[in-house]
This record gives sequence, structure tokens and C-alpha cells, in this order.
Amino acid sequence: MPKTSVVYHSGYGHTQRVAEAVAEGAAATLIAISSEGDISEADWATLKDSAAIIFGTPTYMGGPSWQFKKFADASSKIWMQQGWKDKVFGGFTNSGSLNGDKHSTLSYLQVLASQHGGLWVSLGLMPANTLAASRSDINNLGGSMGVLVQSPTDAGADAIPQGDIDTALAYGKRVAAIAARLG
Repeated sequence: MPKTSVVYHSGYGHTQRVAEAVAEGAAATLIAISSEGDISEADWATLKDSAAIIFGTPTYMGGPSWQFKKFADASSKIWMQQGWKDKVFGGFTNSGSLNGDKHSTLSYLQVLASQHGGLWVSLGLMPANTLAASRSDINNLGGSMGVLVQSPTDAGADAIPQGDIDTALAYGKRVAAIAARLG
């Protein structure tokens, strides 16, 4: 199975919980972006050696956290060398609201992957949009671009709805499977 990495920033632990679920599904290496927006040289080497990279960031004020953005800006050195060209990419985000402008963040992540010449993996799951649907259902927020998660702002990561965690797990499996198929 080709190597997959999940690189993420988490401000309050919610994104970390989602990253762990995505990584579990993908059997991936977790790389945490620090509170200063940095990763180690060893982490950059891990990303270089990965066939698939999954980005994760909370949505703050309609976009990625500044820490994730700093990481993304630092990746321009790799872009100059086309170092991530033809890698498989995916992404996830969360916010306190059901909508929370998460689509803007996923669009940012997809554009970042595209600028690197990568191949973006969609969620590939039907939305849970029936009258009987609940927050325990997979893809209950109806995403298609990547994983959308709603994290209650007045509770810890353990309060993230199970449907969102299950969606993250399934997405990790999908990204890794597609990387394996292409590899």
C-alpha cells in the first residue's frame, strides 16, 4: 500500500480528532502543524515520500487557520520543484456551525493540491438527506468535495457527532484505496 500522510492543524483538538479518524482509515502517518504554523524537516521528508497527502484544518472566519496557511505558503518551495506533482490529495475541515463556510476552506485545499499538480479525491459518499437522517449517519452534512465536520464550540472533541467521525474514517480509506489503484 502506498504511503499516505495526513497533515493538519488543530487549534482546540477537534481537527486532531478528525485527523486521527482519517489517518486510521488510510493507515496514514499523522503530521501535526504546530501552533506556530511549522512542521519539522523530517515531516517535510515524510510528505515527499508519500503517494497521498490529506490536508486538514479548522475553518476560521471562512478559511483555513493561519497556521495551515503558513504551512501551505512554505510548500511553495516544493511547488517550484514540482515535488508533489501527480500525488493524490484530499482534505477535511470542521467548524462550529453546521455550514460555517466550510466549503470555502475545502475549495482552498483543493486549489492548493491543484497548484501542486495533484489529483484530488472527492468524498464519494451519498448525502444523508432524508427525513429519517440523523447526525449519526455518514455524510450527514452532505459534502462531496471532502469531509465536512461540525464541532460544537462549547464541547471537546469527544462531542463531534459519530456520523462525522465515520465519514472521516471512510474518506481515509477511499483516499488510500485510490492511491493504491494509481500507484
